[in-house]
Amino acid sequence: MDRPLPGSACAALEPFLGRWTGTTHWEASAWGPARSAESEIIFSPAAAGLAVTQSYRHTDEDGSRSEGHGVFTMDPDRPDTFWYHVNSMGLPPEAPARASWEAGTLTVERRSDRGTARHTFRVDGGVLTHAAGLRLGKASEFTTFMTTVCRRVPEGASIPA
Repeated sequence: MDRPLPGSACAALEPFLGRWTGTTHWEASAWGPARSAESEIIFSPAAAGLAVTQSYRHTDEDGSRSEGHGVFTMDPDRPDTFWYHVNSMGLPPEAPARASWEAGTLTVERRSDRGTARHTFRVDGGVLTHAAGLRLGKASEFTTFMTTVCRRVPEGASIPA
């Protein structure tokens, strides 16, 4: 594939493509204390650019790891992006979430019986930021629980395993 197909996920997510490394910080919550981990995120074109895969890995100070994988595709009938996502947290995968773009930020909201999670993805000045917030129960506002900040790894550079 020489260049993304117009209207494809690869064209829409082109700024995200590549390998990124940085740090993820989780706020203190009912699920545990505040903590940070090294992060690696890879966005790759798939299916002739009609999809973009997202793989990430968090490595805690003690060496334990968590990971997740996503697939972004485009809605052929609307200017929206779909995000299919599964991670190592143990919950079964949910239906794809609909995402939208506003001012260079991709925003995804996942709704379930537990509440609503909002993920935002943005590349600005060579920095990828992925923030996630929760709105549980009758809350009217989202509370940020995770923020990942990464820089692109130059092509050909090695990353320690």
